[in-house]
Amino acid sequence: VDRQRVRRVEAAPTDAAFGRTRSMAASLAPAMDAKTTWKKGKCVLRTATRAVERPSCGRRRCLGSSAEPGLTYRDAGVDIDAGSELVRRIAKMCPEIGGFSGLYPFGDGYLVGGTDGVGTKLKLAFEMDKHDTIGIDLVAMSVNDIVTCGAKPMFFLDYFATGALDVDKAEQVVKGIVDGCKQSGCALLGGETAEMPGFYPDGEYDLSGFAVGFVKKEHLIDGSKVKAGDVLLGLPSTGVHSNGFSLVRKILEKSGSSLQDPLEGTDTALGEALLAPTAIYVNKVLGMAEAIPVKATAHITGGGFTDNIPRVLPKGLGVCIRKGSWDVPPLFQWLQKAGRVSDAEMYRTFNMGIGMVVVTDKEGAAAASTFGAKVIGEVTEMEAVEIV
Repeated sequence: VDRQRVRRVEAAPTDAAFGRTRSMAASLAPAMDAKTTWKKGKCVLRTATRAVERPSCGRRRCLGSSAEPGLTYRDAGVDIDAGSELVRRIAKMCPEIGGFSGLYPFGDGYLVGGTDGVGTKLKLAFEMDKHDTIGIDLVAMSVNDIVTCGAKPMFFLDYFATGALDVDKAEQVVKGIVDGCKQSGCALLGGETAEMPGFYPDGEYDLSGFAVGFVKKEHLIDGSKVKAGDVLLGLPSTGVHSNGFSLVRKILEKSGSSLQDPLEGTDTALGEALLAPTAIYVNKVLGMAEAIPVKATAHITGGGFTDNIPRVLPKGLGVCIRKGSWDVPPLFQWLQKAGRVSDAEMYRTFNMGIGMVVVTDKEGAAAASTFGAKVIGEVTEMEAVEIV
């Protein structure tokens, strides 16, 4: 769950606060999920015959069906709504939070900070004993957050914690961090290695990362100019990235699948596909901002489309996402089929092949293919996320 707690600071520096293809579609898509709309905390599932309204975190079974309900993120132990409730409570103490990164006034612009980890994707790295790319994930999660407001990353710091330090393994992790910093054009300024006996299981570790960047005031991307009729561009993901792995692991467990099993329709093993490092969008987003009017950018992390895109929209606006506008990668098709996961849950948990959403005008959308982006929807006057 993305529980980033951040805010834009307009006060003097002394008052600063820290920011906290179609070929498989018929067999994979649940029959009742023809159209899904999230509005005001509820999920309205529209079908050809009726609409069933339920809390957006709840389970739903097709009426009259004896089949067991599919897996949800909550079944896997992650409660997105609880994370949102925590942010709401923190907002009472620290107002104006909720963006992807925190802004601190500095000269003619803002210092921009972000922090994140890689979650339980680490469990798969432990099982496969592969540690040289997980550091790329760590960097990506933070720099992708701060670039959403147009900031160019300047430096990165990491925190590596373990029960007993395995130098060779830690070296591989740091190699990935260095690679991620190179991809995003920032310096690895330093970090902390914490050895805490008895705190972590043998052979395991945890990671956190912290990125700082800078954006001039005139180049700030803050969503304020977004209006109905604007176009959503989707930048492709490299896989699941670094969110939703608690549900991934639950699906693996329930389906009896192995990380060595081949991924249907590909020449890749499941484990290799799942560990593919998170795409770093820094250069692409900054390049788009120089060429077309980029009005808002949303990093599709925990909470999927439904919880992340609204964070960058002005009050009163929503979006319509068109599912057929891009090919959902085979990995997500497998996850949905193996876990019998509903469309609603998939789009609220995973990126579904779109790792970053950029909002532009119709003229800017004409250049989408130049950046490898797809037109995936538009901004609407209905304050909801509609997926059709």
